[in-house]
Amino acid sequence: MNNRLMLVGLMAGLAVGLAASSTGSPALHAIASGSAPFGELFIAAIQMVVIPLVVAIVFAGVARLGDTRTLGRMGGASLGFIVSTTVPAVVLGMVGMHLALGFVPPVPLPDTGAGPEVGELPGLIDFVVGLVPRNPFAAAAEGRLLPLLVFAILVGAAAGTLETQARERLVGVADAVSDAFITLVHWILWTAPVGIFGLAAPATARMGIGLLQSLAVFVLTVIVCLFIFMAVVYLPLVAVVGGVGPRRFIASTMASYTMGFTTTSSVATLPVLLRDAPSLGVSRRVSDLVLPLAASLNRAGSGLFQGASVVFLAWLYDVQVPGGAWVGAAIACFFAASTVAPVPSASIMTLAPALSAVGAPFAGLGILLGIDRVPDMFRSATNMTGHMAAAVVTEALAGDDDANSSSSIQPSEAPA
Repeated sequence: MNNRLMLVGLMAGLAVGLAASSTGSPALHAIASGSAPFGELFIAAIQMVVIPLVVAIVFAGVARLGDTRTLGRMGGASLGFIVSTTVPAVVLGMVGMHLALGFVPPVPLPDTGAGPEVGELPGLIDFVVGLVPRNPFAAAAEGRLLPLLVFAILVGAAAGTLETQARERLVGVADAVSDAFITLVHWILWTAPVGIFGLAAPATARMGIGLLQSLAVFVLTVIVCLFIFMAVVYLPLVAVVGGVGPRRFIASTMASYTMGFTTTSSVATLPVLLRDAPSLGVSRRVSDLVLPLAASLNRAGSGLFQGASVVFLAWLYDVQVPGGAWVGAAIACFFAASTVAPVPSASIMTLAPALSAVGAPFAGLGILLGIDRVPDMFRSATNMTGHMAAAVVTEALAGDDDANSSSSIQPSEAPA
């Protein structure tokens, strides 16, 4: 799907809605309100795919790891890096957006007709108890995605303990299911320009220039938080733990950052990461294990974006969120960021569990899709930087543990 067409749909919707709001023209208001069903259909189609897609991807991702003990020290170090950096990324995104929205004037509450009704939200204890679904199928029917996410993780962990052939068969089925739904997502995204127009035009007609201001603040806040995150998390880690100075690390990752920025793809950037890893003293056996693992699971930039998005959409729709629900949203962002599907704007497509946790309508996803190209480039580039940081840190922590190496490839002659 061409992101430019989605942007065109958003710009057209904003233009029509803004014109209707500023002029009061009955004809423009009729066009804006008449387009709302297209937005509702678009969001309904996304909701139709979200549950089976997220469950299949999370199950396959967890089951594919197998018994994590077999990964040895390198696998443990890299997984520890992923967890210890993604969690603060999600928190920074949430906190940064909370602070930034304090400078944005209130806007009229948009129509939530395309989203679920927001009922009374549970407290912390009730929320924790509700994480384990009594009936996963009932949870799916009710659209409670976070319990389904927990269910998929537990079943995937159990599948990871099976014999290799049995595990691979289950993972193969899950991969086939997710591939089918990814294809369906691509088909749905071809309707995105019309659907986004149907979401943006009525909302802007109601909210006026306030929506444009809030979207600009959202994009700018995400970009600033991404650079802050790299400066206060990645650079200190590679310097203190990995022994690589910031100037050397930045110089050696500039190519992968640029590739990630332009392609927004971990797969496309992986060859560049593997090529440049020796310049940072990362041995081949470490890079061959850690970089593909990081490309599959390490998406702190996506986690930061999702945390900021949940806060922004809850603010936009004036959803009052208790503390327990914010914890659930952060957990959902963490797992969703680690299992982002290879589809356009996947970080938005997998926001549903976090939005469900706080009770925010799904209708805001269509608005974010229209502006996602710019944040997507910056968060993807941040993810690529994190992949290389993971390799540097793992080399320092476990790179000399030959006995526990799970790779048959001999170390390179690059300096350690």
